[in-house]
Amino acid sequence: MCIGIPMRVIQVEGDYALCEGMGEQRRVDTLLLGPQALGTWLLVFLDSAREVLSPGDAEKITSALQAVNLAMRGDGNVGHLFADLVDRQPGLPEFLQQTINETAGD
Repeated sequence: MCIGIPMRVIQVEGDYALCEGMGEQRRVDTLLLGPQALGTWLLVFLDSAREVLSPGDAEKITSALQAVNLAMRGDGNVGHLFADLVDRQPGLPEFLQQTINETAGD
């Protein structure tokens, strides 16, 4: 499975950029998107930039990936990573809200 990772450009090197995100740095091919400014957020698949992200979207994707990592370790306490979804209307389905409520009580 290939999962895109939000990464921020910290250095530009021709058709490549040194990027950081999710606690690591990578040399990313930017040929598909062209040169990017320092500070730009990119969605990176297999060390290749595929999409320019807004800072808000980068934060949401990072939170979702953190939730996946927690869930894979058996930690169901992920509601705080989806704050943009938990309090929105319409609300979560009852079975999901119940799971979040039970986990928050632990």
